[in-house]
Amino acid sequence: MNRRRRRVIIEWTVILLIAITASFLVRLYAVQTFYIPSGSMEPTLHVGDRILVNKLSVRFGTINIGDIIVFKAPPAEHCDDGAFTDLVKRVIGLPGDVMTSKGNVVYVNGKALKEPWTYFPDLNPPIKRFKVPKDSYFVMGDNRANSCDSRFWGAVPHKDIIGKAFFRIWPLSRIGFL
Repeated sequence: MNRRRRRVIIEWTVILLIAITASFLVRLYAVQTFYIPSGSMEPTLHVGDRILVNKLSVRFGTINIGDIIVFKAPPAEHCDDGAFTDLVKRVIGLPGDVMTSKGNVVYVNGKALKEPWTYFPDLNPPIKRFKVPKDSYFVMGDNRANSCDSRFWGAVPHKDIIGKAFFRIWPLSRIGFL
């Protein structure tokens, strides 16, 4: 093998190794794709949708009411027989908030929650008075009657949050920011 050919092979090997390493690091620390396995977030997200999740926004940013987050399923989550290791829900309450509901209205600290996002309002079961612990978040699915969420197993600790969903990449007919 001549020198020039060996040099080209070495260059391409190095380029491929750098690309693979960069891709691994981006997925591990910055952005990851997730698949929506259930209808708990309908009508916002449908079964089979694929979303991009920003991991850095949780590590270096803030979490707000209305954010859609991906997190590790709590050990007390028995609604789906532990079928899912990661869950996707909307943040409804922040650390220190007192959550309640009356009828189909969610109350945060005694005030009706303003919900500009699209959701199915049938709130069953209701939210019993619950104070969100420090460094934790109260989450619910947008399809409230079919969502196993904080009403069942409590708040999600910050340490269990993987990232914020920000973009739907599949299906192509519904591609766009969330």
